[in-house]
Amino acid sequence: MNKIERLEAAINHKAVDRVPYSIWYHLSAVDQDPVSLAEETIALTKKYDYDFVKMMPFGLYGVQDLGAKINIFAQQGKPPLVARPGIQSVSDYLALKPIPAIQGTYGKQLEFASLLQKNLPRDTPYIQTIFSPLTTLHKLAGNRLLEDLKTNPEAVEHALDVITEITIDFVQENIARGVSGFFFATQDARKNLISPENFLRFGEKYDLQVLNSYVKKTWFNVVHLHSLDVYFEEVVRDYPNNVINWHDRNTFPNLQQARQLTDKAFLAGIRAAQKIVNGIEEPDDILSEGTEAEIIAHVREAIAATDGKGLILGPGCVVDQFVSEASLRAVRRAIEL
Repeated sequence: MNKIERLEAAINHKAVDRVPYSIWYHLSAVDQDPVSLAEETIALTKKYDYDFVKMMPFGLYGVQDLGAKINIFAQQGKPPLVARPGIQSVSDYLALKPIPAIQGTYGKQLEFASLLQKNLPRDTPYIQTIFSPLTTLHKLAGNRLLEDLKTNPEAVEHALDVITEITIDFVQENIARGVSGFFFATQDARKNLISPENFLRFGEKYDLQVLNSYVKKTWFNVVHLHSLDVYFEEVVRDYPNNVINWHDRNTFPNLQQARQLTDKAFLAGIRAAQKIVNGIEEPDDILSEGTEAEIIAHVREAIAATDGKGLILGPGCVVDQFVSEASLRAVRRAIEL
């Protein structure tokens, strides 16, 4: 099987010669330069023979062009941080206007996609990371958003309308650059963050507009549910993607429970997320914490839990960027056993 055939078989729950896989982490030393980011991404993909590329633009790329001030360090281990939110008042929500996705920081991510299209082997799919409109607005506004959902909902909806339009424009430009699909990440589909009613009004409503703009045009479409205690059942029921990614080792449901809830393919199996220690989230990453033998057993456990069908092996979130080559090689050995 080539990589596309292997992935298509996994998505459709058919037998595969081995479970397809990919590992991803932030490349914060190079992620401000699309040329360097593409070169490093391609080199890692070839080195470990990943079945696909999950593109890793820096996580704040969607808010810099909308007015957020970003501190950029461009060094390993120090991802960009919001220095000043782009939303300081209710009037700032209403002042947001659509921008073309070919410009600014968005445009750099399109250049990244173009470089992968030109330089990746033809049988290696690549999927662009996009964020839900509510996730983007939360990054833009900071935690004032949670109160504004209650006190200024119409202003928030205006901003979500604008961000949705920008995101859909970005989606179409990526499709023109050959992506096989999208890694649609929502960081706000969390029961401890937003009520079911507000998730439907401010989350799912806009998520579906974005998803429906591409799911019939692309074949490898992942929804990522970030964090713990997420709206898993609602998302697998209502969203039209064909692959689901979540922190399966850290929150409900585990792989076996999830198979009772959905026939979507899983991009899952590797513990790489957060755990709560004394009320504080801390990294929980088997690839940085485990021995080679523990990593192999961990991967084999995931394959056994799914009978190796409907599974694309990957982390629940980004892995530690300082993960060792030995750990990454252990993942590969595990899928070949």
